[in-house]
Amino acid sequence: MLSDWELWACANHVLQTHGDKAPLYVAEQIGALALAGDEAGIRTWQAIAERIIQLSSNAPDRPLQ
Repeated sequence: MLSDWELWACANHVLQTHGDKAPLYVAEQIGALALAGDEAGIRTWQAIAERIIQLSSNAPDRPLQ
């Protein structure tokens, strides 16, 4: 598994690269990993997805990383 810092960096990169299509990109990655049976990869992308949601949120209580 990637470090917390690396997960945040990946989430930020996916958002900058894919914009509003970032959730679709993440879903495609998770789908491909599921077909390949890569449970660790799925968990990593799920962690990235959680951070994308936090970065995209306008909620004032979201953690700033």
